[in-house]
Amino acid sequence: MGIRELLSEILGDEGHAIQLAENAQQARDARAAGAPDLVLLDIWMPDTDGVTLLKEWQRDGLLTMPVIMMSGHATIDTAVEATRIGALNFLEKPIALQKLLKAVQQGLTRAQETVRAPAIAARPVLAPQVEESSSATTMFAAQSMQSSGIAPRLAGLSNGEPQGYNLSFDLPLREARDAFERLYFEHHLGREGGSMTRVAEKTGLERTHLYRKLKQLGVEPGKLAKKGG
Repeated sequence: MGIRELLSEILGDEGHAIQLAENAQQARDARAAGAPDLVLLDIWMPDTDGVTLLKEWQRDGLLTMPVIMMSGHATIDTAVEATRIGALNFLEKPIALQKLLKAVQQGLTRAQETVRAPAIAARPVLAPQVEESSSATTMFAAQSMQSSGIAPRLAGLSNGEPQGYNLSFDLPLREARDAFERLYFEHHLGREGGSMTRVAEKTGLERTHLYRKLKQLGVEPGKLAKKGG
């Protein structure tokens, strides 16, 4: 559960819609409900291993989305087999943050390049995956906010006066500064689709400093992204 929550939080902060599954059966149910944009599939799962599930999807014509395999115990042969079946990539745990984000972005780019039938509504990105140090496995889904119509919240200024927000200049300096910083970070989070990486670059803050600042101000990137969408 700890690994599921950590990965869900990381990808959620990057602007993805996440769906979790604790085992292969929940992953099957999620896939049956609709093709996701990306799947992160763990090898060790309590009911069915990830390679077997991958084979099932390939056999049944359901392997229509990029799949990234993940494991901390698999051998080279397992990675080669998964790739042969149709997996896009294989990540060995523990996975560095940048390596994870790069693999996810490459997978989503591949998904966007694939010609699909028009969808009536935006589909969530599905991802079975990460295992615990025990045999429990997770699945979660990610959908790029770039395609979800998230509306940026703009804190415009006109003649020095804030427009569209109740930011009073009668507030004590500390409260006024905190209020302005909330608007500032919400603006950039909305503009960058909730991506903490891009917001850190835009604002010139280290990622860890940015996390602390948002927590201090009570700004929740995940909720803001959902609200904007």
